[in-house]
Amino acid sequence: MNNSTVSSTTNSVTSSNQSKAITVVSEAVCQQIMGRQDAFSAVENVFSAMAKNSAYNFPVIREAIGHADALYGFKSGFDRDGMVLGLKSGGYWPGNIQKDLTNHQSTVILFDPDTGKLKALVGGNYLTAIRTAASSAVSIAHLARKDAKVLGMIGAGHQSTFQLRAAIDQRKFEKVIAWNKEPESLTRLAVICDELSIPFESVSRQDLCAESDVIITITSAFEALIESDWIKPGTHIACMGTDTVGKQEVDANIFAAAKVFTDELAQSITLGEAQHAIKAGLINQADIVPIGEVINGTKPGRRSDTEITLFDGTGVGLQDLAVASVAAQLADENGQASYFNL
Repeated sequence: MNNSTVSSTTNSVTSSNQSKAITVVSEAVCQQIMGRQDAFSAVENVFSAMAKNSAYNFPVIREAIGHADALYGFKSGFDRDGMVLGLKSGGYWPGNIQKDLTNHQSTVILFDPDTGKLKALVGGNYLTAIRTAASSAVSIAHLARKDAKVLGMIGAGHQSTFQLRAAIDQRKFEKVIAWNKEPESLTRLAVICDELSIPFESVSRQDLCAESDVIITITSAFEALIESDWIKPGTHIACMGTDTVGKQEVDANIFAAAKVFTDELAQSITLGEAQHAIKAGLINQADIVPIGEVINGTKPGRRSDTEITLFDGTGVGLQDLAVASVAAQLADENGQASYFNL
């Protein structure tokens, strides 16, 4: 359905039957109404529900389609606590950057859990970025030392700016240091730090690890960018880039030295950062704690100021559904949603 069709149909849908119509929330509206705290709360709540087994993700489908070098797939699930059912459909088109488009493209489709009827269509590109950032922010809130002062960023791609802003919300960082394969891309992080009056410095990976209290990795690397013996005691590491078999951001030996947490255990050991430590026999499944258990108070988080903690953020469909559901609600309440009937 093109924009003109939605617009013309929208005009014929009155407030009296909007509750029966399908809600449409555009990318532009998502950016206007969905803030970092909204995303943080939605993600924290869904991690809590997952740990209680009242929300669960369905098996992920992800395939190379044999065209435009694209990866395409579905993430789906059901949150009984939030009464959210649906899926995110989309993937990665590496050539989009030359077309002035975001490489990651996705749409979230929500259904009524009581009837199965289509409920909402929500743009997923911006929401994917803020829900990923919210996930690492939740890990920082629950696992990083309270006195963390230096934030280290590995990676300076599109999602890094969202990660930076979300992390800064969680601790009183006095300095941000960063490394990226293409150093010129670090400008986007430096601009944010200048805006927030936080000192920023480009450093080597080893120096970053030696100085940082919190480290966020947000890359598409297929090799370790951080070595185990570089990490200082008390560091919290949020590994946010590994979501595919073969990807890797940190030395697997770090897992043997750290207390490990994740968003979803099944993904962590198969396609998350933990896949390499599991394969090498450095840890086993029982060594990994779902962060929802920490949120719910059923498992401890950080146990000392010298303990190294690591969060394996693999990205789950329920995160997308949670933020999309909130975006749809906010758009409806603020009069910024469109509607149509099938």
